[in-house]
Amino acid sequence: MHWAGYWPLLLLASCLSVNSALAQQGALGGEWRNYGGDAAHTKYSPLDQINADNVQRLQVAWTWDSLDQELRENNEVIQNRGSFRTYTYEVTPLMVNGVLYTTTSLGQIAAIDPASGETLWSFDPVLYLDGRPAVHGFMTRGLAYWTGGGQERLFYAGGRTYLLSVDPATGRLDPNFGRAGRVDLKRGLGRTIDPSLYAVSSPPVVVGDVVVVGSAMTEGTDYREAPPGHVRGFDARTGEMLWIFHTIPQPGEFGSDSWPDYAWEYTGGANVWTLMSADEELGLVYLPVGTAVPDYYGGHRLGDNLFANSLVALHADSGERAWHFQFVHHSVWDYDPPAAPNLIDIVVDGRPVKAVAQITKQGFTFVFDRETGEPVWPIEERSVPGSTVAGEFTSPTQPYPTRPPLFLTNGATEDDLIDFTPELRAEALEIFSQYHSGPLYTPPAPGDNIIRPGWSGGANWWGAAFDPETNRLFVPSWAHFSTVNISPPESADSDLTIRPQVRQLSGPRGLPLFKPPYSQLVAFDMNQGEKLWHVPVGTGPTDHPDLQGLELAPMGNFEKLGGPLLTKSLLFIGQGFETNRLGVYDKDTGEELWWLQLPARFHAAPITYLADGKQYIVFALGGGPGGEPERLMALALP
Repeated sequence: MHWAGYWPLLLLASCLSVNSALAQQGALGGEWRNYGGDAAHTKYSPLDQINADNVQRLQVAWTWDSLDQELRENNEVIQNRGSFRTYTYEVTPLMVNGVLYTTTSLGQIAAIDPASGETLWSFDPVLYLDGRPAVHGFMTRGLAYWTGGGQERLFYAGGRTYLLSVDPATGRLDPNFGRAGRVDLKRGLGRTIDPSLYAVSSPPVVVGDVVVVGSAMTEGTDYREAPPGHVRGFDARTGEMLWIFHTIPQPGEFGSDSWPDYAWEYTGGANVWTLMSADEELGLVYLPVGTAVPDYYGGHRLGDNLFANSLVALHADSGERAWHFQFVHHSVWDYDPPAAPNLIDIVVDGRPVKAVAQITKQGFTFVFDRETGEPVWPIEERSVPGSTVAGEFTSPTQPYPTRPPLFLTNGATEDDLIDFTPELRAEALEIFSQYHSGPLYTPPAPGDNIIRPGWSGGANWWGAAFDPETNRLFVPSWAHFSTVNISPPESADSDLTIRPQVRQLSGPRGLPLFKPPYSQLVAFDMNQGEKLWHVPVGTGPTDHPDLQGLELAPMGNFEKLGGPLLTKSLLFIGQGFETNRLGVYDKDTGEELWWLQLPARFHAAPITYLADGKQYIVFALGGGPGGEPERLMALALP
């Protein structure tokens, strides 16, 4: 063979070698040091002690009861006040240096023996004394870990408005951080912050010696004014605020011309309520910035509204913007990016690419060069319907990625309605006719509207998982939809022209209004930007009396999922608010290999690690309006 024939093979081998060297490798060393396994949010571990040959032998190794149980039993104030009820227990623990670290819904922090589930130490910063946090109330998703110069710290952003620094060896606050170990996040935002509207629900991300913190806030309001979602970086040793990135630009800053002149003084939101990712080699942190407040009306914030509904890459040491991309211009659909972007090293057309992939509620996956922000595949601006609401002006176009394809259907049209039987179809049409709807990005109109996907996705905060060995992205989603009423505000002193209200809607005879699949897993080949397979998660409403005798394929259950976890050979995914099960899937085919019925709600993201030579799978259960006990559960082979 001539050398010319060898050259393409050598080039491909060279690219693959470079890609291997650059790849995000997941959680290494049998640990789980970051919320997503690594700062890239791969949610991947190369552990393979638990595999397809033995996964059916998994059993409960231990359970850990939340410290909040004892607190509730012994505190009459907490017992007797409904405001102290918690949302679903959504924590994802960390496992570092042979110790498991977790938080509780009421803001306690604990160190746990990862092999036995025994509590090693606990710390109660009594954050609950400040009252119910905004948005979902008492909810936690976990911690961030930092080490540098011989020091180690755990960072917790929780309660209403505090960032805490805790010594992982002792469980005590670092007296040299902030004021006696804590920083008040209400300060330094340039406005007076109402703590009943502002909180933090997701862990910070640490890049080098900088702790980057987002925020959550109440989004349905009768008023124009709301807290701003500016993102800040704090010194990991001292708690000093190093920088602030104005997600709602100030006068003269880049993007300020995409807002009305004085919007920066009163408009709120454009916050990072979900998780963030970081490329420590590039020194960049990636912010999935959410919608401006309120979600479904923007007559007081005309323009594209940068940096709302955007992915923003910042230099972590300075907070300076490296690049950005806006997914939705002037959003009136609550289509904020819901999850941390996945940092993925792929090979596209024989060329290694350091990429970042952002999944969305709409079913899109946007993929960029994570250093430059250039799209890996073309993104098209396409015409969309305009608003008919008085005083509202939506964008005439919205961006659509050309690859990968959708991971779920979107839009609400007659073709999307269920048609299991002629009778059910007729009833679905009758319900549907009472609402305004249309293809994706049809703006809400006066009266009642159907938005599909709804505020909960599509994708949600648990995000996607990436396999660095095969360059495949695994995306869980559910086909939620919202109904939104657009009408004058109820409050007499409101300064808004329109007050959007989100409501629930059931289909005929309690069935979903739209066709399945209702929840599913999708696998993408990210080198090609192509879908490999998709499978429903759960059987769906096949036991409904009106569906008996029909030959229906599995539809997926109409409920939220839990987060994905990838290992060398398996994909773990949990579900839900009602089904309460953990499923294990073959990564190559999507076949469900095994499942476990769980005793309580599972709406968290699981982790895996090694302790005393044994692999464990650990996840959070419980919480919610029913008051189910909150706990961690560990699975292992006998």
